[in-house]
Amino acid sequence: MGYLTVIKYATFIFPLVAFLFTIPFIIREYHKYGSISPLKSIITYLFIYYLLCAYFLVILPLPKMSEVAKMTSPRMQLIPFDFAFDFLKHSSFDITTTSTYLKALKESYFYVPAFNVLLMLPFGIFLRYYFKCNKKQVLLFSFLLSLFFELTQLTGLYFIYPRGYRLFDVDDLILNTLGGLLGYYLSKPITYFVPKIDEINQKAKEKGKVVSGLRRSVAFLLDITLFITIESIIIILTQNNVYLQTIFALFYYLLLPLFLTGSTPGQRFLNITVKDEKNEYNKSKLFLRKLIALAIYIIIPTSLCYMIFYIQNSPVRELLGVFVIGLILVFYLISTIKYIFTNKEMLYEKISKTKLISTIC
Repeated sequence: MGYLTVIKYATFIFPLVAFLFTIPFIIREYHKYGSISPLKSIITYLFIYYLLCAYFLVILPLPKMSEVAKMTSPRMQLIPFDFAFDFLKHSSFDITTTSTYLKALKESYFYVPAFNVLLMLPFGIFLRYYFKCNKKQVLLFSFLLSLFFELTQLTGLYFIYPRGYRLFDVDDLILNTLGGLLGYYLSKPITYFVPKIDEINQKAKEKGKVVSGLRRSVAFLLDITLFITIESIIIILTQNNVYLQTIFALFYYLLLPLFLTGSTPGQRFLNITVKDEKNEYNKSKLFLRKLIALAIYIIIPTSLCYMIFYIQNSPVRELLGVFVIGLILVFYLISTIKYIFTNKEMLYEKISKTKLISTIC
């Protein structure tokens, strides 16, 4: 299997890996900076894509289980710099004959060790540029990543196979680590035309001083996730006690923010709070905000549905029911679009004269 084929497999799997990484990445960026930098996102996903390609290059192609069971070849090569002796002994390279130089570069005795250096070169670049690692840290992390790759091979893909189907080679550890170190030294000229990561983060912080629609939506989803998790535990422990469920819902969304200076747990984690028109924390207005939101999105729609249910005339009930439910759904849809895609005030914010404020400094 050629290198390009392996990269195609990595490209195919990348969207799934990126999707699994996206939610934690969004939460972390909003928690730390208050916004998401498009450039930083691109760099981050490039790093993930690189790691995925590197990993696939190490484990692929996957052989058949029966073929691995029949293998009798050595599992480990523990002689340091054995690749250099092989190159000098078996390649066509002759130091006295210049015509052999180019030919030797095309042979596996050269390009396989060279590939092991190049494999980790981007890793060293990312470590210094993105994570601001020093030389010792780059050496350590490059060695550890290389060791992870070698142990993956030695254990037969974590003991899925009866034995390792590739050689554990100490030279790979040396060359991979050297590649990471080389990436460290090359990172400065390579990233010369890219803004420094500190500059990117600072711009994200400046942008994060305003609460965007997506940020407040992520906070809302965090709260929903936490609320449903605790509510599910209450349901299991109390055998579906509706009263305790209701009490916890009121406590979480109405009372708890009063003790967290205006924030729900999700909002607090993303550095969002609620203040009045004077940029002050006002408990009464915060409580009013919650009550109005509860009335607009739950109490009034629910009451309208119940009122329609009690209408005696069946055709009128059905016609009115379709109209009212459609109206409610349109209202929910418009509110959702406004909530997610804009940072404009919602109706309950205008009435209560409150607003979401970023606490990012």
